[in-house]
Amino acid sequence: MITSGFAYVAFLFCFAGVVATLEMKYKDTTFFKYVPTPVVLYVMCMIFATFDLWEKTDSVNAAYRVVRGNLIPAMIFVMLLRCDIRKILKLGPRMLIGFFSATITIMIGFVVMFALMKNGFPPEGWKTWGALAGSWIGGTANMVAIQGALGINDSAMGYTLLVDNVNYSIWVILLLATVPYAKFFNKWTKTDTSTIDSVGLMLSEVKENTRTKMETADLALLIGAGLAVSALSAWLASFVSPMLMDVFGKSDFLSVSTVTIIIATIFGILCAMTPMNSIPGSSPVSMTMLYIIICLIASRASFKELTDAPYYLAAGFVILGVHALLMAIIAKIFKIDLFTCAVASLANIGAVAAAPIIAAAYKETLVPIGVLMALMGYVCGTAGGLFVAKLLSMMAGA
Repeated sequence: MITSGFAYVAFLFCFAGVVATLEMKYKDTTFFKYVPTPVVLYVMCMIFATFDLWEKTDSVNAAYRVVRGNLIPAMIFVMLLRCDIRKILKLGPRMLIGFFSATITIMIGFVVMFALMKNGFPPEGWKTWGALAGSWIGGTANMVAIQGALGINDSAMGYTLLVDNVNYSIWVILLLATVPYAKFFNKWTKTDTSTIDSVGLMLSEVKENTRTKMETADLALLIGAGLAVSALSAWLASFVSPMLMDVFGKSDFLSVSTVTIIIATIFGILCAMTPMNSIPGSSPVSMTMLYIIICLIASRASFKELTDAPYYLAAGFVILGVHALLMAIIAKIFKIDLFTCAVASLANIGAVAAAPIIAAAYKETLVPIGVLMALMGYVCGTAGGLFVAKLLSMMAGA
């Protein structure tokens, strides 16, 4: 049994590296095609925790708090360095309408679901659904950020990850199944799709002088800048949070941890419009941080507590059902094609890992559109999830 904080963190770091390496080596196998690395990390670490591989000593608890608390803002910052708002605006009004329609309808789905099913959730269930909203608007990183911001207990996140992966996987299959019927849907919405190919080709152009190989200096700068922004954000939040609470009153949404993440998000968006946007390696560095955070979160959970899974899965399908119905109505009103609807939906619910898949199912040159839409989700995910959490907390009377 592990009792040392350093040994605990070292084991999780190493385990994340082993699983990521296995995925890279066997990424074309059936297993890793359908079971993404974050799921493997979460499930395995939950199994380790269920069988008490480590003991929650003072040393282990302190290591967990320090690493997790400081790594989340760093991850958010590095991840957002790819999100140049100026490139995103090139998507054009119809695709932007499609993306934000997906975002809003998903948020409405959470509100409708909670209104119908809230009596079956624990008193603070609104927090975990707010965290899932962050994931389904942005990605897992946003969910982790909201969990940290709202101080959600790790054991409560088990159902959230279950819904996040089971419902999401079925949704991907359903959207891929609709690809052959795109022409019928587009005829129904009376959509002109002639501009989509030209936008895809424009976004896929790569400048000849763009450097793609990651060097040691890039790795050092990204990690150093991420940790520095994390420290700076926490320092600024220690002043800003009390000031906001004096004005708006005490709230979980104005806590130091929440404000820290918001400040780190702002830094990331601003730095993405500087030469830091072109530093190679921001994606693997941020994903490495995410993998470690997932291991840390799962290490505090246990399968012994997952007893109401069917109810939570049903709630997830209610959210997706409301989202699909409203998206169809919006597509008819604004004459949005099925490609835009599908990519916008997965850009929110599945993030960068899924949006390019559905885009490629239509045409390979459209993949950059899926990527950019997913990056927009990262920008909006944390704020959107916190907003949903606020609405749900009001409905729960919290």
